[in-house]
Amino acid sequence: MRLRALGLLGVIAGVCLLLLTLQMRGRAAGASEALAVLTTPVQTVLARINRATLGVWGTYRDWKNVRTENRRLRDEAQRLRVEALRVTETASENDRLRRLLALKQSLPLETMAGEIIAREWGGWVRSLTINRGRGDSVGRLTAVIAPDGLVGRIVDVRTGSSIVQVLTDPASTVGAHVVRTRTPGIVEGEPRGTLRFKYMARDGGNLQIGDMVVTSGLGGLFPGGIPIGRVRSIDDRGAALFSYAQLSPAVDFARIDEVLLLTGSGAARDVAASFKGDG
Repeated sequence: MRLRALGLLGVIAGVCLLLLTLQMRGRAAGASEALAVLTTPVQTVLARINRATLGVWGTYRDWKNVRTENRRLRDEAQRLRVEALRVTETASENDRLRRLLALKQSLPLETMAGEIIAREWGGWVRSLTINRGRGDSVGRLTAVIAPDGLVGRIVDVRTGSSIVQVLTDPASTVGAHVVRTRTPGIVEGEPRGTLRFKYMARDGGNLQIGDMVVTSGLGGLFPGGIPIGRVRSIDDRGAALFSYAQLSPAVDFARIDEVLLLTGSGAARDVAASFKGDG
């Protein structure tokens, strides 16, 4: 096929040369017209091929430019998304720190800020590790709070860190009462990572869903008035000595990043006024 095309091209070229020769010698009448008849289709085909080639090249070049532009735009969009996430995280961190500072300034007792550096999981948060230890004069059983309420207590002090037992730990108990009714009781952690409020049945007849439970301040370990959680459900056991209420913790132990340690001799005073929306 290729040889035929080359042969045809050679024949056309030979005829063109022959006609040119005849024209120059004046031996053929109308040689120029004949030449035009033969060369015009060839020139037309060549012109079309040239235009098609240029069109294909232009299309390829435009496609390549579009791909390059799309890649640049994708990279730019990704960079902007990362920057937006950074701005959001920075704003969130600033908000947390402002709330922590406001709480620290409003408390009528000495505090120390701490940062959570690790969490122990077991289907739920079992304990927290903070970046305060013996070098910061942290004492065992120091109360730990967050802007939303009570976190727990220090149970192990190390060189540069301490372990916080959170309220949902089954070994945790806290003296508490209901803000609205003043019903006293004890908040206990449960094995499934929840909280329950244990109270005398005769004192809790008016307990309602949504009631806020706060620390009672009895025992001297935790100041009174620190939010613990809200009543989520009530287990009325009728004639039984005790009744129980399930609580939703005031603090999300999986999401907090900064805490305050209550230090100094003023740690047993009532601090209810420092927390908003306790009722």
